[in-house]
Amino acid sequence: MKRKKKKPIFPLVFLLLVCVGFCIWGAREAATIYFQKLPENVSAIKNVVTRTMEESIPFSEIVIDESEVASGFYYQLLSDGQQLVYKEILQAVRTQAESFYIHTGNTEEFSMVYEYLLYDRPEIFWCTGGTQITSYTDYSEVRPVYICLGEELQQRSAQIEAAANACLAGIAMDAPEYDKIRYIFEYLVNTVDYNLDAPDNQNIYSSLVNRVSVCAGYSRAAQFLLQRLGIECIYAIGTIPQQGPHAWNIVKCNGQYYHMDVTFGDPVFQQGESGVNIPLGSINYGYLCCADSEIYRSHTSEPGIPYPECPSMDLDYYVLNGMFYEGYDSYAMLLNMNQSVYERRPSFSCKFAYYDLYLQAHDDIINNVIPQAAQTLAVNYGLDTVWYTYVEDPMMSVITVYWGY
Repeated sequence: MKRKKKKPIFPLVFLLLVCVGFCIWGAREAATIYFQKLPENVSAIKNVVTRTMEESIPFSEIVIDESEVASGFYYQLLSDGQQLVYKEILQAVRTQAESFYIHTGNTEEFSMVYEYLLYDRPEIFWCTGGTQITSYTDYSEVRPVYICLGEELQQRSAQIEAAANACLAGIAMDAPEYDKIRYIFEYLVNTVDYNLDAPDNQNIYSSLVNRVSVCAGYSRAAQFLLQRLGIECIYAIGTIPQQGPHAWNIVKCNGQYYHMDVTFGDPVFQQGESGVNIPLGSINYGYLCCADSEIYRSHTSEPGIPYPECPSMDLDYYVLNGMFYEGYDSYAMLLNMNQSVYERRPSFSCKFAYYDLYLQAHDDIINNVIPQAAQTLAVNYGLDTVWYTYVEDPMMSVITVYWGY
């Protein structure tokens, strides 16, 4: 049952004092001096009202240390008052409190802070962000909605912990930061399938335990695992044109920030988007440690959120592995593609520095270079028939061909 909304006390007191002041405005100097002191009295009354509210409303004492939350990207975007609400929510939902009080009566402010909290804390998987809230002038009573409670929550927590430990056992804590990031990227691509109908698909339980999820589940799992490895990882939100809301990550590696989109790295997602039969086990590395100039070809970040700039291409997968082209030569491209066949690589990719260069190379690669490399495949391995397929990614100026040996 909702409590009856309380009337604000202070505005009435303030109105009364203004009336008193008006009545004595025409009096002598002594009265004038008294009126000038009224602001101090107003401040004192405000302090009394505030103390009375603090004493009468059962706010929980904050026991969360500042150092525990200070590194949160979204926490840092909040004002001091909003950070207090952030801590109040975190403290309450950690213990699955049935209800609790917060220091704001602004429901929109509360919703934003709660949303930011869940962006920072992927481990809070039992919260959807849904609530029942009764708002008063300066505070609110909140009743959160939980996915699970009690024994079920404990079981799910244990399953998540076991899954995380199994994953992290495959990478050393002292491994280079890039190796850790690439490992988590590959692990999630290889173990999670994209499915819009996946249950619990907004949290890490879907991706780490059920192993079917959507972008939110992929991105929160990446954040959860990388944080365990000591890597700064931000849950980023925005949209994909013609598709709608989307989530990905921004990771910090060797002092610089890079975008990482595990969802776009998954061949199941790629196959659904392109309609091409992509071999299982394939990974789209174009969305591993990429720059603003690359990710924002296809992604739009949420307006008003100051995400870190990601200017560097130095860890771009195509740059690191000699697959990045700033010019086009048909014969040189054929030699490189043939080399992938000789080395029995499952695929060959080429990324072009800009879209016009991609267009310049596109038709020749599709109509001439790939068929010639397929002939090399047949001759080199004595095949009567040759199977291959290719995927075009105009947004990223990439062409990838998959070989069947």
